Amino acid sequence: MTRNIDIPLESYRLAQYSVQVPCYICEEGNSFDTELCRHCQAPMALTHQANSQGVSATMIATIGPSGVGKTVYLGMLIDMLSRQSGDLSVLARGAFSITLQQTVIAALSRCEFPEKTPNEPDRWNWVHCQVRSSARKRPIDLIMPDMAGEAIIEEVDHPHTYKGIRALLNKCTGVQILIDAAKLREGGMEQDHFTMKLLTYLQELCRNPKTGWSNRPVALIFTKADQCEECFADPEHFAEEYASRLLQHCRQQFKRYKFFAAGVAGACTQKMLRNGSRINIPLRVEPRGVTEPFGWLIENIKA
Repeated sequence: MTRNIDIPLESYRLAQYSVQVPCYICEEGNSFDTELCRHCQAPMALTHQANSQGVSATMIATIGPSGVGKTVYLGMLIDMLSRQSGDLSVLARGAFSITLQQTVIAALSRCEFPEKTPNEPDRWNWVHCQVRSSARKRPIDLIMPDMAGEAIIEEVDHPHTYKGIRALLNKCTGVQILIDAAKLREGGMEQDHFTMKLLTYLQELCRNPKTGWSNRPVALIFTKADQCEECFADPEHFAEEYASRLLQHCRQQFKRYKFFAAGVAGACTQKMLRNGSRINIPLRVEPRGVTEPFGWLIENIKA
């Protein structure tokens, strides 16, 4: 004998999937329960937080070639600002925003540098935080990702390869460009060349004379400056001596730019691996000049 069973119809759930939720970075549609944007792989939590709070977030990019120290710099920057409560401080929004800080500080505490950021966008770390500054009347919501250097190079050489990178840089109100000071002093011109390619790429994204990148603040940061002390003394003079073409390009094409010097590891050594390769080992953590570029950007961005 067959018994009658009442089964509730839950077709109303399908209605939720019929409404597309736009990604905060690339603005492409996604279903309401998607974790990462299916187009650019950015966390959809950025969209949900912006919608729930009704506040538009400002975006700042930190870019540079692979190995320049973007992950270490960003992780140390967020860690230092999250501990401060004075003129400049940050408060993380969402658990995913603490991952970068946690990864970097944990690696440095073991006298190691964190692993290189993978090229796959779904494995990048994103930071969404609230920034309080004495230079601004109101706190601002800020989004900053840790993007892989090799992916940035690929997008610059072959535009539209990484949709998320292009969409983010187009929306950013300011940028931090990292340059390896040690390699530059050794005569490595690839740092100079790549930075000029980045600046040219940014200008091509938006050529509007009022809202384009020629009017947005650009902080050029010489990383690993602990290996060349003269860089700390006068970053712009260091640029004039070792990257004169880059300095000239900035003077001609950008209205708001400034050179900085930063270092996280006070001293480093090298460790020989079994395969014969060498890796750098931080002997001590001694951050210098880490927060100054960020503070200058916060003062100069329009938010």
